[in-house]
Amino acid sequence: MVEKILVVDDAEDIRGLLKELLQAAGYQTFEATGGTEAIHVIERESLDLVFLDIAMPDISGFQVLRQLRKTSEIPVIMLSARTDTIDKVESFELGADDYITKPFKLAEVIARVKAVLRRGEIRTPMAGKVDFNDGRLLINLNKRCVTVEGKELKLTPKEYELLRELVINAGKVLEYPHLLRNVWGSEYVNARELVQSVFRRLRLKIESDPKNPQYLLTVNGVGYRFKEIP
Repeated sequence: MVEKILVVDDAEDIRGLLKELLQAAGYQTFEATGGTEAIHVIERESLDLVFLDIAMPDISGFQVLRQLRKTSEIPVIMLSARTDTIDKVESFELGADDYITKPFKLAEVIARVKAVLRRGEIRTPMAGKVDFNDGRLLINLNKRCVTVEGKELKLTPKEYELLRELVINAGKVLEYPHLLRNVWGSEYVNARELVQSVFRRLRLKIESDPKNPQYLLTVNGVGYRFKEIP
């Protein structure tokens, strides 16, 4: 089945370039010139991926992403001419799957698309065992289900992927480069603040007392680990 990709950017040259590149790679493409139009296309079409520019004249990419994540887990790659770490952190905190800075290399775009779509396959619900359950916290990775005291948590894609990496390696200390490479991609291996930001949000959602965590543990200066599972 041909994957459907929406390109959202108010710059016609960027939209045209991305559409041409994606179509040549075998993807079906749609386009939107702003955030409002993007929301309409997302509601109308069954999409597999969205390229979303941050700076747009009507509503920002951040606003579109915030609204999208209330109802959908469609993979999103943010586009921006800014290289600020703050923008990258906010993108991932709102639930973006990747972040590409303009100007971009064409080969890099296709590689990122393939990587994001491949990671998206992990989210497909399927039957499977419960990976962790101590009566308070239940984690079923195959069903992408995390509950605390019987209430299902709403996790962003990056929060879930980080938790997944920690749980499948429960008891092991995972260093920052490992987490960045496996959750964000090799191009982010030096962006420690991305892990710190998402990990902090996970703690707030999972721990009863984030200052005295039971599950998500810090190894100062090295990385993080999930408590050992008996």
